[in-house]
Amino acid sequence: MATSSAAASRRVPPDAPALTAGLISARLDRLPATRTVWKLVVLLSLGFFFELYDLLYSGYVAPGLVKSGILTPATHGFFGMTGVASFIASLFAGLFIGTVACGSLADRFGRRAIFTYSLLWYTVANVVMAFQDTATGLNFWRFVAGVGIGVELVTIGTYISELAPKHIRGRAFACEQAVGFAAVPVVAFLAYLLVPRAPFGFDGWRWVVLIGAHGALFVWWIRRSLPESPRWLAQKGRLAEADRVMTALETAVEREYGKPLPAPETVVETAAARGAFADMWRPPYGKRAAMMIVFNVFQTVGFYGFANWVPTLLVKQGITVTSSLMYSSIIAIAAPIGPIIGLAIADRIERKTAIVVMAAANIVCGLLFSQSSDAAFLIAMGVGLTLSANIMSYSFHAYQAELFPTGIRARAVGFVYSWSRFSAIFTSFIIAGVLKGFGTTGVFVFIAGAMLVVMAAIGLMGPKTRDMALEQISH
Repeated sequence: MATSSAAASRRVPPDAPALTAGLISARLDRLPATRTVWKLVVLLSLGFFFELYDLLYSGYVAPGLVKSGILTPATHGFFGMTGVASFIASLFAGLFIGTVACGSLADRFGRRAIFTYSLLWYTVANVVMAFQDTATGLNFWRFVAGVGIGVELVTIGTYISELAPKHIRGRAFACEQAVGFAAVPVVAFLAYLLVPRAPFGFDGWRWVVLIGAHGALFVWWIRRSLPESPRWLAQKGRLAEADRVMTALETAVEREYGKPLPAPETVVETAAARGAFADMWRPPYGKRAAMMIVFNVFQTVGFYGFANWVPTLLVKQGITVTSSLMYSSIIAIAAPIGPIIGLAIADRIERKTAIVVMAAANIVCGLLFSQSSDAAFLIAMGVGLTLSANIMSYSFHAYQAELFPTGIRARAVGFVYSWSRFSAIFTSFIIAGVLKGFGTTGVFVFIAGAMLVVMAAIGLMGPKTRDMALEQISH
């Protein structure tokens, strides 16, 4: 977007301080939340929609994989590779590699490029996976897709945290998750329609996977409208490019705002960080990294312990396979509602408080779910579990992106988030074993213990971040 020199001078007057990374961030944080700002958030959220579709279809297609004879419902041996647990574990093994080993790619090459190519990566892998007929082939390509999804998860969270002004950062993550979690009822409904059947002689689960792969068609369209993060450009010393991005944003926002933009607030220079792994362990980041590692290891048990196993858990409660998929679809409708609620409350409630309260709600709803076989009550508690998990999800995604400086944000988020993937590799096998030995009640007692650790870690160690500039939080 072009702008006149007169317009530019209104935004950066002649006596303004020298252009620095801190000034770029201050200019961004003072932007009103106009259509242009929200458009950027929504475009990134559309990428998250396709990502969550691919991430969360595991539990919904599992009955179809068993029906087709590729996988078995039970796991033979703790690390048996022919059961449903191996399919879920393969995804999380890929997610672990993608986040821990490749999360820093966005710090090196930029948010925009990695957002695009990681999305294309896992889309291609899913297309290949849809034509597999053996457990080995299925699990391998699910692993490959997981690598791309892991990189994308880190990149989108980093991207949004840096493009959203501080006063809407919580709502920006709520928007991302609301759009993203709309994929859950979509995939659940498609699974309900297709998994028990074989349209045109092609297994229903394969149709579910291929429909999600159409996300690649939107990649280049989304990419054209996204600027590179001005914070990242400035941190890399590319101040002229960062200034051009900011000037274009300011021009569009001022036109929509209808009056001159407010002056930037006090400039806080970004914390020095070379992008090295060692920077993550310097005060105060070391304590924050340790806290988020503990959090991510245990939050995974609650989130994916239900999301990936809900049809199987319903069957264990005495519900038929077809009915369990229908109930799962009804429960899944609640998935985007939690983040929609967040659009109203996310920037009013401290992030750490929301995480602790929702973990407690997860414990209560889960234990009640395990004690009933009544369909209506199971659905109600399933909705409660979904709402609490997804409010906690947008809260912690915003939170962990806020805790680290721009120079190491993607690397640090990738590293601490990778522990949730590492945990999930084993969680799927543990839950399979607990379900076999102790039933649904045992599964939710296990989940409740994990959520208590989550509450303690964030409640006792977490700093406050609401309505603070990223640079202020970094210092």
